[in-house]
Amino acid sequence: MDPEIQKMREVVLVYLDRSGGLQKFVHDCKKYNDSKQSCAVYRFIISINPSDIAELDATLGNYILHNPLQAAQIFQSVCFVAIKTLSLIEQLQTEAQISILLKPTHLPPFPSYVLSLSAYPFNYTSQRFYMSEGIVIAMGIVTKYTQGARFLCTEETCPFSEGRFRCIRVHCPGATESATVRTDFVCSLCSSPLQEDMKFRVLGDKQIVEMIDAKILHALKGYSNDQSHFRIQAFTLFLRDELANKMTIGNHYRIIGIPACVQNGLQATACIEVNSVQLYKPSGPFFVSDNFRYLLSLTSSSYWRFTAILANIFASQVVPPGTYNTLKLAVLLSLVQTCEKENADYLDLLIMTSDTLVIDRLLNYSLCLLPRGIRHPPSSEIFPSVSKDKHGTGSATIQACSAVLAKGGICYIGDLSSYKKDKLELLQSVLESRTTTVFIPGKKYGEEADQQVTVSVQTNFWSFVDVDSSSKKHIQKENFLIGQMDMSLIPVNLVDGFGLLIYNEFPSCRLSSPVVHHILKKAINPEAMLYKVSQQFRTQDYEEFILFARNLHVELSSEAESLIQGYYLASRRLRRDSIHGSTLSASALKILISLSKAHAKLSLRQTVLEEDAVIAILLLESSLTLKHGTSALCTAPNPVFPFDLSDENSLQERDIYLMQCHHQLLKFIAAYSPGIHINTNEE
Repeated sequence: MDPEIQKMREVVLVYLDRSGGLQKFVHDCKKYNDSKQSCAVYRFIISINPSDIAELDATLGNYILHNPLQAAQIFQSVCFVAIKTLSLIEQLQTEAQISILLKPTHLPPFPSYVLSLSAYPFNYTSQRFYMSEGIVIAMGIVTKYTQGARFLCTEETCPFSEGRFRCIRVHCPGATESATVRTDFVCSLCSSPLQEDMKFRVLGDKQIVEMIDAKILHALKGYSNDQSHFRIQAFTLFLRDELANKMTIGNHYRIIGIPACVQNGLQATACIEVNSVQLYKPSGPFFVSDNFRYLLSLTSSSYWRFTAILANIFASQVVPPGTYNTLKLAVLLSLVQTCEKENADYLDLLIMTSDTLVIDRLLNYSLCLLPRGIRHPPSSEIFPSVSKDKHGTGSATIQACSAVLAKGGICYIGDLSSYKKDKLELLQSVLESRTTTVFIPGKKYGEEADQQVTVSVQTNFWSFVDVDSSSKKHIQKENFLIGQMDMSLIPVNLVDGFGLLIYNEFPSCRLSSPVVHHILKKAINPEAMLYKVSQQFRTQDYEEFILFARNLHVELSSEAESLIQGYYLASRRLRRDSIHGSTLSASALKILISLSKAHAKLSLRQTVLEEDAVIAILLLESSLTLKHGTSALCTAPNPVFPFDLSDENSLQERDIYLMQCHHQLLKFIAAYSPGIHINTNEE
């Protein structure tokens, strides 16, 4: 025996003993032994820390990292000796029956161990460990594969025809099913055909996943300053046994695996046999720029000024400061109210506008402030769809979509009136439940029974409706209430599904002079910085600010909670008709809480105050007025920004106006929801 191999075996035994791997191995053997069932293959998973191994023996550490299949054979021989010496599995006969899967805890942090899914060429020939990361864009259903099988020689006089485990086929990384089980294997002793002994076949779970480099998110944004060009290609991952169903479609993962090449007829597919899966988490901490911190200190005397200035100067690269303030505030609130939690506070926006070009540019620009801002291309699906697996298995594959790829971010779906009825009904269902169900017909995809897979949709939706288009396509009603808009183009329940309905300030027939000047100057010189605030508060500053703000954990104060509940109950009692009852949807309370939390985050506070609730209520009341007409609260047409913010005096006037709104709101609650106790401040 090679003395170097013998030395590595000794190091393996020492490592297993020190790391606790030997104890786990004995425990796994006990489960096999207790079953009293003979198997063709006994599978063991051994966790490996490359750093610890390299300290014990550099040669073995290098061997594991660069020749993992051969290294597994060394572990296999050590484990076989341990089983026989300690009599751990009575049914085990040969060393070939042991299948070892080495799972490294990590890889060295060097470029040579990173496999980029967008780099060319893709090195799939060296069967060693690589680390890679990307986003799951397609997932197949879990099917079975053969871990190992026993074969017997068909020649009765051959020693290999006896019932011993001499001819064993075991799955190797990247190998297809036909490499493990097929009918043309021949005996190595007499060259007679081999026949599988079916009762000893060992099956495992297999799942095929498509992953793509995270750079795809940059390509799917509506607008970007990044002018670099890159190649995007999806790659196939094989998840086996304990890793099946460990990935979720749309999530970002880091994987360790062994690349391989799978032959399917005349086509060769590069793939990765996944060894370990880890959910990718964005690196922090996030920071707020000095200019924003200085602005926060200057406006500390008021709980409303900071967010007002933020909205006033936001997106100055696209629209002039001071225009579309209500919409820009709503966009900022929606941006900071994004996360990947199951029960998140979502904030969807539906904009009624006749300035579709300007609004589209503003929303496109805003998408890029988040890592996951997706503009939905009309040619693709918004929600997951099913197709046949392209690797020849015939099974079903669930394809990702814009809404799933925008997980924890924004999905901008464009003009809502351009979608057909069935798409709008599906969107309404998703807005209500935040899930979508994919139906997989079993007969079509080779399964015995039909399946239904529920996919979580964790994103905020943005959309707009062209008011001019609506008036042309539909006959407008005559019996409108004061403040109510014609919403006949869109189903009522779908409009209620969006958290906030906004009507922008400037109709296209009379665009404001600053907007016209901005559009003309940008057309002449697209790269020009037209305003000083664009240099003081850059796009990058807003990106960092939003990433910081959206990760703040905020709590409702008792005062804010009472104000929200009082307004909600009063509105439900007031906004009702004799046929349908209350016109205020049950989701309105969630929307109010989401808006209040978002305003607190945007103010860089961790407690929701009454002042946050006042802004939330005014925004929602404005939205309800557009849907159902004005109420006894009688808010102004543009209640959050009733006049232009040109200087400190205008900010002071706005504070006084909002304080008056607060007192008016307290009177409204006292009149229509008398059971709610609210502490009133006589000042």
